[in-house]
Amino acid sequence: MTDTEAASQEETIAFLSRPATHGVARVETIETHTAIVFLAGERACKLKKAVHYTYLDYSTPEARRRFCEAELAVNRPLAPALYLAVESVTRARDGGLRIGGEGEAVDWLVVMRRFDQADQFDRMAERHALPIELMRPLADRIAAFHRRAASTPHYGGVEGMRKATGFTIENLRLAVGHGLAREGVERWIGRAVAAIDRLAPLLERRREAGHVRACHGDLHLQNICLFEGQPTLFDAIEFDPALSCTDVLYDLAFLLMDLRHRGLEAHGGTVFNRYLDRCDEADGLEALPLFMSARAGIRAQIAIANALHRHEAGDNAALEAQARGYLALALELLEPSAPRLLAIGGVSGTGKSTLAYAMAPGLASAPGARVVRSDILRKRAAGVSPESRLPESHYTVEAHAENHRRLLAEVRAVLAAGRAVIVDAVLALPSERGELEALARQAGVPFQGLWLDAPVEMLERRILQRRGDASDAGIEVMRAQLQRGGIPAGWQIVDASGAPAAVAAAAVKLLRPANAT
Repeated sequence: MTDTEAASQEETIAFLSRPATHGVARVETIETHTAIVFLAGERACKLKKAVHYTYLDYSTPEARRRFCEAELAVNRPLAPALYLAVESVTRARDGGLRIGGEGEAVDWLVVMRRFDQADQFDRMAERHALPIELMRPLADRIAAFHRRAASTPHYGGVEGMRKATGFTIENLRLAVGHGLAREGVERWIGRAVAAIDRLAPLLERRREAGHVRACHGDLHLQNICLFEGQPTLFDAIEFDPALSCTDVLYDLAFLLMDLRHRGLEAHGGTVFNRYLDRCDEADGLEALPLFMSARAGIRAQIAIANALHRHEAGDNAALEAQARGYLALALELLEPSAPRLLAIGGVSGTGKSTLAYAMAPGLASAPGARVVRSDILRKRAAGVSPESRLPESHYTVEAHAENHRRLLAEVRAVLAAGRAVIVDAVLALPSERGELEALARQAGVPFQGLWLDAPVEMLERRILQRRGDASDAGIEVMRAQLQRGGIPAGWQIVDASGAPAAVAAAAVKLLRPANAT
């Protein structure tokens, strides 16, 4: 940034900071390493800083105008009620500045409808008030966005990953001596580069198969808010399609990493599993640790950038500590995981799904174990939401066998990716249970089966009380399941009549270590 550009923005920042500019009593500001947002009344005016990083260039007014217009175009489909217009900051005849005046444009703004900053997901997480119940609709929104996003096969793949990681490598090396130690930076670089090389064939297969799309690119909690009662994505990357046109799992990985960084493992597990319930992406899971690690590396470099390029003096020591925390997480996420197969069986109403999702975060490294639920695979194959009811034609003997084949295929793919799996299905037939155990042996991973049992009267009551669940089974179906057979030999029995937390605690005690044979 030149001295002239810095001076011109100082004047613009002072102008936009004055309440009289907006006709309000008070203006609040939010600053990042690339922008300053002025909150005034019902509007939020976003000014891009005159900065030039390795990965973006906002250094001239013309560049800022172009990227303001691009930001509006990219984000309006995600949040049409939030993104209003691009407006100029102009020089009036009297020498003063105006918003949207007729004089020469000296800068540009993205004008948005203001929302309550307390409803930003990062702030909700900081005050321990981010409901896990919002994670399913959030994952649904992301999945729907990814499904309709345009395929961009000329981006992404191994070269796209090398380019994105290359920016991080360059910036982390520049940060050595500004809060980061060279040894930790170089250790992460070595592991990340090795992981990209190892996964190159997978990254290319996914690019060629259409999994690289025009995504959000910056999908962490700070860029999600609760607006009009719904999780809403905003502030997608506009300055470089090479950073936003990525593998859909790399896009999702930013959110999963952020939830892990904040200690919200159950939230992350819910997003992870719900997203895969809606999108068949199991073949890409082997790359997920690399994707999440790369996202942590990005946050480390941004923390340092915030410390070095703040308009106002801040707590640089805290930002440097934040960068070190992200770098440590980036290294942790590249540690090898321990795949295993846990099957949870039992008739309808025993609480298999509740137990599976409760156990998933603790069964594997972030974002936890993949829960493969037979009811949801059936709905995904039919092209409907998990909570939609299906006609009886989807529950014939032949349809059940086909769905079990889908289940085995997904389990096989997840284990091949090196991740832990929890199978959630009735599994009343000995042949089905035997196939799962054989699959674990073939994959060389530990297997354990838990069988849930509860009194019939309780099962009937639970089934009648179900709301918004993927299971279509009623009381008659449950009774028929009970008559197919008893408790399977060799499986651990879990009393499922207690409260969910008590059932989960009892089940965890029964698990063997992941390296047990």
